[in-house]
Amino acid sequence: MTPSGTLDAGALLRDLVVDVPDYPEPGVVFKDISPMLAAPAAFGVVIEALAAAGRDASGRSVVDHVVGMEARGFILAAPVALALGAGFVPVRKAGKLPRETYAETYALEYGEATLEIHRDGLRPGDRVLLVDDVLATGGTIAATRRLIERCGAVPIGAAVLMDLSFLPGRQALGDLPLTSLMTV
Repeated sequence: MTPSGTLDAGALLRDLVVDVPDYPEPGVVFKDISPMLAAPAAFGVVIEALAAAGRDASGRSVVDHVVGMEARGFILAAPVALALGAGFVPVRKAGKLPRETYAETYALEYGEATLEIHRDGLRPGDRVLLVDDVLATGGTIAATRRLIERCGAVPIGAAVLMDLSFLPGRQALGDLPLTSLMTV
């Protein structure tokens, strides 16, 4: 609880995110958010905390769209968009979207990945909040930012459940403001 008596999203995450060693490969500690998703009160607190990144000091929404990256980013970004009264736009792995797309390929620790967005998913000048579960190396958010900018839209910030401080994700964001509910 915070001093005002409200639930603290970071504390909830520390209690409800389960470490799974050696998944999906040896040496990786997977952060399983399923227990948090299964707890409606905790999930609601987390969504409101992420949505705060898309509000001004008076609590008014300052975004037109929320972009969520496949796959766990979808689970978080769609309710954040609803909380902000904004549209939700998915960013998917290559070949998953049915209409004309922009694509961005980026480096992973073990290869490359490509993300896509519908070319008409965002309009020039739209203000966009990026939402994902974990900031690790920053490649996913950096590629998504480039996709948003190719649409002519303006990324105003990124919000994540947790950032992994032992990886260079924050540096990959450049000047994009980051809201992280928990640092690991």
